[in-house]
Order: sequence, then C-alpha cells, then structure tokens
Amino acid sequence: MTQSLNDSILSILSMPDPAEQLQKIYVAGFELKVFDRFPKCVGVVRDECIALLVPGTDGMQMLGTPGWQMGEAIGVLVESGGRPVFQAKQETVEATPERLDALRRFREDLGQLLGKKERF
Repeated sequence: MTQSLNDSILSILSMPDPAEQLQKIYVAGFELKVFDRFPKCVGVVRDECIALLVPGTDGMQMLGTPGWQMGEAIGVLVESGGRPVFQAKQETVEATPERLDALRRFREDLGQLLGKKERF
C-alpha cells in the first residue's frame, strides 16, 4: 500500500461517527430537535440557544452561526438602534448580558463536543 492510500484509510477510520457525536451532545444536556423546514439538519438546543448541525466530512458540523431560539426560528445576533438584539424576521429579543453569556457557553461547549479546536 502506498503512503497516501494508507493516510486516506487512516483519515476515514478516524472520522467521528455522527450518531456517537449526537449521543455525546444529548448526554451533555443538550436537546435534539428536528425541523420540517430543515430536513437534513439536527437542531441542538440548550438554555434557549440553538444551532443547526449537518453531517460533514469531519462528522457533525454547525451550519451557520448559533443563535437564540425564537419559536421555530433562529434569532441571529445583530445590532439594532445601537444595541445588540437577536432577530428573526421582524421579531427581536434583547441580547442581555445573561443571554450573550449563555450563547458563548453554548458555542464553546458544543464546539468541544464536536471536537472543534477553534475559539468562539
């Protein structure tokens, strides 16, 4: 076997199993949800924070940026009137320091569970 083929096989074998990743996420206290609007995604929710996950080449990956759960929508963090808010269409929710801290912890914890090294 050539070295590059060997490396390719080792790379495939070391990929995280999406089912195992989702189990670890669930055991860590996150709720898993499915949405009719996003049939290929799994929603991960904790403390009203939400992220969408999709299977990727390196296991489950976040699709877009985590945000605030606003009904069936994801409120993204934006600035409105000089203050941070979570917005989904025309609806907004104030991005209080407590909510921002919850979102930071959510992103960090979920990133660790997904095996991501980057910092948020």
